[in-house]
Amino acid sequence: QVQLVEFGGGLVQAGGSLRVSCAASGDIFNNYVMGWFRQAPGKEREFAASITRGGGGTYYADSVKGRFTISRDNAANMAYLQMNSLKPDDTGVYYCAARNGYEERLSQLSDYDYWGQGTQVTVSS
Repeated sequence: QVQLVEFGGGLVQAGGSLRVSCAASGDIFNNYVMGWFRQAPGKEREFAASITRGGGGTYYADSVKGRFTISRDNAANMAYLQMNSLKPDDTGVYYCAARNGYEERLSQLSDYDYWGQGTQVTVSS
């Protein structure tokens, strides 16, 4: 099974950019579809983006489409979420998730089997 550790969160002003990263270990990384989710205070965890095993297919929530970019480096066992034009509503804990499979466009929490501990992103107005 794969272990996931997120890092790179922080405090940024509205309109700014931030990249969060997810380091994977313990299994063959390119066996896994990867996703990013986020959870704002008092709200349920929600889907942000996903990427297929080889990186050729990406899928985004409407709320982040055009502003966020998901990517992965299979040689380095890393997944990334580049976030641009950040808004205060983007504030939350960002989690990476993994599923061993070939599916595309995975957007439900139940689609994923492994989760990291999360990294906090705060966007100030």
